[in-house]
Amino acid sequence: MTEQTAPQTHAFQAEVAELLNLMVHSVYSETDVFLRELISNASDACDKLRYEAIARPDLLAGNERLAIRLTANPEARTLAIADSGIGMTQQELVENLGTIARSGTKAFLQGLAEAKDGTGLIGRFGVGFYAVFMVADRVEVTSHRAGSDETWVWRSEGGAGFELTPATEEQAARVPRGTEVLIHLKSDEAKYSERYELERIVRTYSDHILFPIELVDDKGEAKQINAASAPWQRSKSELKSEDYTEAYKSLANAFDEPALTLHYRAEGRQSYAVLLFVPSMRPFDLADPGRKGRVKLYVRRVYITDDADLLPPYLRFVRGVIDSEDLPLNVSREMLQNNPQVGQIRSAVTGRVLGELESTAEKDAEKYGKIWEAFGPVLKEGLYEDHERRTQLLNLCRFSSTASDAPRSLKQYVADLKPNQTEIYYLVGEGIERLKSNPKLEAARARGIEVLLLSDPIDAFWTMMPGDYDGKPMKSLSQGDVDFSLVPLLDKDAAPSTDAAEADKDVLTAVKDSLGDQVSEVRASQRLTDSAACLVASTGARDRELERLLARQDRGSGAKPVLELNMRHPLVKALARSVQEKKEAEVADLSALLLAQAQILDGEVPPDPAAFARRLNDLIVRGLSA
Repeated sequence: MTEQTAPQTHAFQAEVAELLNLMVHSVYSETDVFLRELISNASDACDKLRYEAIARPDLLAGNERLAIRLTANPEARTLAIADSGIGMTQQELVENLGTIARSGTKAFLQGLAEAKDGTGLIGRFGVGFYAVFMVADRVEVTSHRAGSDETWVWRSEGGAGFELTPATEEQAARVPRGTEVLIHLKSDEAKYSERYELERIVRTYSDHILFPIELVDDKGEAKQINAASAPWQRSKSELKSEDYTEAYKSLANAFDEPALTLHYRAEGRQSYAVLLFVPSMRPFDLADPGRKGRVKLYVRRVYITDDADLLPPYLRFVRGVIDSEDLPLNVSREMLQNNPQVGQIRSAVTGRVLGELESTAEKDAEKYGKIWEAFGPVLKEGLYEDHERRTQLLNLCRFSSTASDAPRSLKQYVADLKPNQTEIYYLVGEGIERLKSNPKLEAARARGIEVLLLSDPIDAFWTMMPGDYDGKPMKSLSQGDVDFSLVPLLDKDAAPSTDAAEADKDVLTAVKDSLGDQVSEVRASQRLTDSAACLVASTGARDRELERLLARQDRGSGAKPVLELNMRHPLVKALARSVQEKKEAEVADLSALLLAQAQILDGEVPPDPAAFARRLNDLIVRGLSA
């Protein structure tokens, strides 16, 4: 390696270039986070080597000690973070330090550009290495992959690209295995080459890293500056709230405070330690299509994977560690998917997490309200997927409703049922405000019946399955027949809805004949008191909102809606007169106008907007001329 070959020049991925530009030219209040991110990466590298060495002990090559070392040089204004972990090949350096292989990158960049302090976003979006450019003029990464005979050097000044070269003999000797990140600090960031400052940051952010973090002093001697203990293996009495907060931030690469902490040890058929956290902020990967959890699996303190699906997808926001005493150390990621012991752990821990959420909801409604606000839509996925725990999940659900602006539980809903009310009513659609103005609520509102307003996309799916709560069936106001007649009206003098008279039946038949196969049926409405018309799904068909969602993906059934008419509305009465007088053109126009109006109220655009506008204009002109 004595002859230095010409460096290979690479351009950064576009998103990385944009990110680095923001890092280099922006000033954030908490630049300390760069060190925590680099130490976290070094810890991951040591974890990976320890895991791979189970199957290949030769990777440790006579040096079994795994550690992280910090070396500062105030005179040269440099800081080196070195680890004896797995290291990176030439290709891995390109892939890991030249691209951001994560969904949500665009959202991260937008948020970072708009934020006054981007440190929280850095943690949420998992691009921590690049935080080093907040403090660095230049970065040099030297890495030797365990089991390889090559050492490579990656260099960048945070501009448009980076260069790669084989290491010199001196560099290769300095990094016999693992990775060293050498930071040339900006002049105004020289404090990060001061040892007391490095000690403070490590104790604040990285005290719970399981590997020794050593700081080299003036004499070249290394001193361990972190506790290096597994907090989940310690008893709850030994830990303070700040210890849990630090452990959460370290384990989850997070910058927020944990909203909820679950720490216990299971004994019996299986023995394992659990330390789990519910974040207070939504993690960056919550909406990833893979819906993967990030709970880390350890076996006797040896890190195995964070991809073992230790919790169901609807709890993927939970972070932390499960450390088993019984699983074999050489268990593969593939074996984990079908391992009965892992299945038993998954079931037991899921029950404990849900139980802890239930307990929080009962004891501290305000705290639980914040958790629900952040993760409610994700928890509701379990209503669709986990039939065994559906009742428990329904207890955890909070819903907007016509009775209150504050989210309500089903327990509260059932306690406030009106006399003779035997069903729980809900309405699914886009946006709470639009739902509040939906005409399908009119008859329920006239009787003071509370209706749940469901506006999350997942609501259209979990409500499609027949269900009940506390023995009360759940009923959609946009599907099938609705009968409120047994519930008394709030206004005693208001006229109750009645079944269609013979003359009404003639009107309904005429409208159906006019609209043809645009609707499956036309009937008198029990839902409406003020509006002229609305659209609902027929009994047994998909709810209207679910049909709309599936139709956007070309998976709709093509089922035609039912048009319901308020027979007491002036427009419908005018239509009735046109039917009696056999004015077929007017019947056709008014029928089409009512259908289009119902489509608009449902959030749809009429198939022929021009025809709708013409009919509406004709109706207005006739009214003004009368």
